[in-house]
Amino acid sequence: MEFGFTLKPEHSLTRHVAITRRAEAAGFDYGWIFDSHVLWREAYVLLTLMATATERMRLGTCVTNPATREPTVTASGLATLQELTGGRMDLGIGRGDSARRVLGKPPTSMAMLEEAAVVIRDLAEGRGAEYEGAWLELTWAPRGFRLPLWIAGYGPKAMDLAGRVADGLMLQFADPDLIAWLVGQVREAAAKAGRDPMSIRVMAAAPAHVAPRDVARERVRWFPALVGNHVVDLVNRYPASELPESLTGYVRERQGYDYLHHAEVGSSNAAFVSDEIADRFSIIGGVDEHIAKLRRLAEAGVDQFNLYLMNGDEEEQVDIYGREIIPALRDAARA
Repeated sequence: MEFGFTLKPEHSLTRHVAITRRAEAAGFDYGWIFDSHVLWREAYVLLTLMATATERMRLGTCVTNPATREPTVTASGLATLQELTGGRMDLGIGRGDSARRVLGKPPTSMAMLEEAAVVIRDLAEGRGAEYEGAWLELTWAPRGFRLPLWIAGYGPKAMDLAGRVADGLMLQFADPDLIAWLVGQVREAAAKAGRDPMSIRVMAAAPAHVAPRDVARERVRWFPALVGNHVVDLVNRYPASELPESLTGYVRERQGYDYLHHAEVGSSNAAFVSDEIADRFSIIGGVDEHIAKLRRLAEAGVDQFNLYLMNGDEEEQVDIYGREIIPALRDAARA
């Protein structure tokens, strides 16, 4: 299993870079960053700082979207970062949540997501692409580097899209049963598209906090509330028969969501989140409990665990993972 981390761009630039360096030294393979330009600092400036502070780690957005950033601008930014890093960039992209909602706009359509994702990858990898009626090419883009494409989502259409065009699937929770269900869907879609189903990589992205369960649970309770924004969209778009109760049931008590307190420990957004949901969607407890759940995730098909590193004590958590957890999971091959 590989390990990544995601930072919320709320830290000082100095601390952001220091955590990134610390994580690379601890053995993390990927550094990701939220892209929500009104709520937090500008992602591409931070990715540039992360790039110059690291030597091995791959870097990317978790996630960007095709509306708040025009796709050709994203392609140009990533192609430039590929040149800077020697090809260490990945593209994580979805329909848009907080970056769109704070502007008073809904997430984009799946059709727009698909078109933009393919165009960004083609342009950043040095190929020409047609976009909005114009034939475009970044003639200066470095050749020979791949830009792995990760699609973020939960619903049937997102699984179909990832299976057809993506290199990887980003799933925002650490529930092994739900992940196994979605992995089955994305592999089926890949097979129908004539692709090797096992070629689609799978990421579980969720907060993890090593501490006594009652303490850690309060550090991560915000997370199912964040996921609930996407689940409400699914409930509104798909018949109940297409979605499992274990994913949709908990949002019935949801009263709303304040994006000014997005991904915030202790936020009132999480008042409706039960202990059982907080435990299922995240990883909490002692080191042995983390290792056991991560092995279950590997058995469900996960290649990479992306630790949402925004629950306090970030440096300490990086050190614990690097010293005790990452070495224990290097031999954990996904199912």
